[in-house]
Amino acid sequence: MEKKDRRDFLKLATLTAGAALLPTRAGAAYSTVSRPAFPSNDPKWQKTWDAALAVLAGNIKTVPHYEQPVLFEGAVYPGIWQECGPHEGLVYGTLAQYVAVREGQPTPLQVARNNHMAFFALQRPVGHESAGQLPAAIKISDVGYGQIQMVVPIAATAWELSQLTGDDELLVTAYAACSRWDAWLREYRDTRKTGLVEGFCTYDTGHDNSPRWAGIPNRCPDADARKSPAIPSMPRLCPDLSATVYGGRIALAAMAKALGKPGEAARWQADAEHIRLLILSKLYSPEDAAFYDLDAQNKFVRVRSDAISRVLGEHVLDLSHSRDKAIFEAVWTRQLHNPKAFWAPFPLTSIAMDDPTFVRPIPRNSWGGASQALTALRAPRWMSHYGKRAELTQLMQAWCEAIRRHGEFRQQMDPQTGDFTQPDPGGYSPAALVYLDFARRLHQD
Repeated sequence: MEKKDRRDFLKLATLTAGAALLPTRAGAAYSTVSRPAFPSNDPKWQKTWDAALAVLAGNIKTVPHYEQPVLFEGAVYPGIWQECGPHEGLVYGTLAQYVAVREGQPTPLQVARNNHMAFFALQRPVGHESAGQLPAAIKISDVGYGQIQMVVPIAATAWELSQLTGDDELLVTAYAACSRWDAWLREYRDTRKTGLVEGFCTYDTGHDNSPRWAGIPNRCPDADARKSPAIPSMPRLCPDLSATVYGGRIALAAMAKALGKPGEAARWQADAEHIRLLILSKLYSPEDAAFYDLDAQNKFVRVRSDAISRVLGEHVLDLSHSRDKAIFEAVWTRQLHNPKAFWAPFPLTSIAMDDPTFVRPIPRNSWGGASQALTALRAPRWMSHYGKRAELTQLMQAWCEAIRRHGEFRQQMDPQTGDFTQPDPGGYSPAALVYLDFARRLHQD
């Protein structure tokens, strides 16, 4: 959504969330809740809504490494991952007015806060050999530092959450932690000294089983995110990882301004613009209208993946510039909204359908073609911003239809049929959030 729209939405959510947390009477066991007006009278809307809320309630748990409850990814993922956990927490927080909270249990906004503060609490401390590194994942089994695994910038979601709640402690903590994280990435993920961000392994971008990373190890050597495998084509310059840093720097600039640090704000803004221009000049292919990885031999890895939409997710293209506008129109027309590429009946695919590497049949946990709930959940962060509200509505309706039809909450689906991959168990938080967030937005529209 546009910056002003996002601010207005966050202000409204603050007021409604606050009202929702008032008890109906003294000693009430639950907070007051409301429900959106569903697009039709079909009882499946309400049934699926209630089921989604139940999934999220069941996924609020603790991990051995952080004492406050967090919103787990769910299904086969017992924990939170940096690429998505903070964003999921933020979305859950904006749904607070609809969530009944038992007395003594954390509110959605408290859970959203925990999904950020957990990463900051477990950041490698000063004096550690990898000081400043944020965890890639915080799981029941361990805290993972073997890859960077980032997509939606934790700095951006922390900034939005601090605006939503007026939480100065979160703001100060996030600014310090995300500044150190940016410094770590500059030191260890720019070995080619290009100013862009390098990918060392498959899990860096969370693209499990994607042809984008064919032949590349899942994790970094020795489970150390500072190490790239000894492969001639590695490391790669990655457009989506670089876009994540860009979005993080934009958020850091806003944080610095809010904290009364205008000089630091100007520096973050300049650094953001620097990496933005590098993404466009080094990692965009005009002939394909696509953003690609650039390997260590300066060759594009020509697999059209959802890295393209991730670049847009951080608003890397500035439509006030004619070059950027032309790039957007080409990417939108030839790739993202092309029914032969990413715009399937149930969009958006993880690999373009007309890309030779598109995987059929679709296996479980595959970023080789399936439409992923995580990609759908991120779509509102960029589609409205670029004036694609009607298409966003179409995407949201398709996802709500598919989820209502199955009545379950799984990770991915066939982009042509809307059938969810059955070997994936239900209880997946991103799918539940997709349904709740989209149903709410469809009501608002």
